[in-house]
Amino acid sequence: MPMVTLTRLMMVAVLALLARPAVAQSALAGTPVTTCVAPVQRGDMAATMMRRRDRFDCATPQSRFRPGDYWVRVASVPPGAGIVPQVIRSWSLWQRGMTLYFGYADGVIVRRVIDDVGAARSIALGAVFEQPIPVRGVRLTRIMWQVRGAVVVRGIIAEPRIGTPAQSAERNLLFAALYAGFGGLCLALLVYNLSLWAALRHRFQLAYCGMVAALATYAFSSSGAMAWLWPTLGNVMRIRVNYAALGLAAVMALRFARQFFEPRVFDRATARAAAGVIWYLVVSTGAFVLLAPWQARALDLAYSLGFLALTTVAALILARAWRERSNYLWVFGVAWATPLLLAAIRTMSSLQLITASTWLDNSTLAAMTVEALVSSVAISYRIRLLSVERDAARAEELAARTLADTDPLTDLLNRRSFLRDALEAGARAPQLLVIADIDHFKQVNDALGHDLGDEVLRRVARALRAAMPRDALVARIGGEEFAVLAPADTDGLPDAVLAAVRSARMPYDLTVTVSVGSSTGTLSGESDWAALYRMADQALFAAKAAGRDRARVASLALAA
Repeated sequence: MPMVTLTRLMMVAVLALLARPAVAQSALAGTPVTTCVAPVQRGDMAATMMRRRDRFDCATPQSRFRPGDYWVRVASVPPGAGIVPQVIRSWSLWQRGMTLYFGYADGVIVRRVIDDVGAARSIALGAVFEQPIPVRGVRLTRIMWQVRGAVVVRGIIAEPRIGTPAQSAERNLLFAALYAGFGGLCLALLVYNLSLWAALRHRFQLAYCGMVAALATYAFSSSGAMAWLWPTLGNVMRIRVNYAALGLAAVMALRFARQFFEPRVFDRATARAAAGVIWYLVVSTGAFVLLAPWQARALDLAYSLGFLALTTVAALILARAWRERSNYLWVFGVAWATPLLLAAIRTMSSLQLITASTWLDNSTLAAMTVEALVSSVAISYRIRLLSVERDAARAEELAARTLADTDPLTDLLNRRSFLRDALEAGARAPQLLVIADIDHFKQVNDALGHDLGDEVLRRVARALRAAMPRDALVARIGGEEFAVLAPADTDGLPDAVLAAVRSARMPYDLTVTVSVGSSTGTLSGESDWAALYRMADQALFAAKAAGRDRARVASLALAA
């Protein structure tokens, strides 16, 4: 399957990147529950906090709280919890750890402590924390978390839901198919484009592969599969990888754009803007990955602003491509109109300028898949155009070489190319050189004019080319003088030259003949060629002197 134009450039990263970093974008299954938040104070006891309601704030959005330790309780537990098997889910967020409390109608409280490594082991597909609710045959009345070290970039306990194991299994199956499909697509694109790069060595192919690899890493980390394979790394490390992968995807996307479009698209201002955004993304991504949770909210804001800058530079590149009439703009425009719009919306969501939605969350995998597919189309289109340009250049080069080696009037070899090829042939074996000169050609020009004289030359050339052996060299080496070179053991070549010209039909049924001189010898260098030509030329003059329309072979007497 040809994978073509991946031109979509950085949009791929923009698009994925605007999939809120550290928070998986899969849909949560089950019934949503309302939560209330209270900061942890010295002396707080879990049993007491589960009974108190006055301490909890149920109105303020969680993202407005400062980093720290918090109590988070479910305002109202759905019926059936604690009696039938159910699970509780929430988005995976940056936390040092948590303790989950389940309070039952008979007064029993079940506690479950989850540290960073434990959180990684609790990850379901889509990077969702999932914990089974203990079944005791007694109605569950209260659910509460004690969260330790929340950085509160996206919240404290985000979008908790209570659902059934069947809903969980169905959701995991769906997202297993989505992530597996995307992973397979990335693998296929990487293998295909690395193979192309090995053959073609276009720099934009490596940038594209880097972008696809970064997006695959993002999907691997945001899906939660990384936590399954390396649970000892902890959930916080998974989130760091998530941020790093998106940042790298954005950087490689811009590098791809820089190398994919024609150089004329990037004037000094555009090139500097792209380079500036690349360095900003590298610094902001590295700062968050290395320094968080210190000033995590400020670092996350700086990180998100990098993607806003990326979207702006993308618009600048598109504008420049439009003005410069880029051959690749239409692919980018058609393929990325919707992703660009989605990227802008995602940016506003990441900056909390608009409220996140389930639709926006669930669009990530589809958007990334479309990005990768369209990008592959762009690369193939780009390579096709490069191939067309290469073929045109080769054709022009071949035409130039042909023009340089060919007599323009007769399409035979000219004197320079004949000498070159004659020396190559003579290095292998002795050669027979035949020189033919049209008899009384000046009278033809004077009687019929130079145009018909040229036509006579063309017809003599066609006659010689048709009658000579396939391995013979045929050339026009002077005004009305032709030369044929063939292996020395070629029989009857001079007579064949005479017969070919005699039988050729000429303008106005004009009778045209040639005088022929030939000589045989070796051609180990230009001195040998000069000697061989001198002998054949002397034989030609002998044929002219003997009455023309005949052939003479060089003899030792002539050579002397």
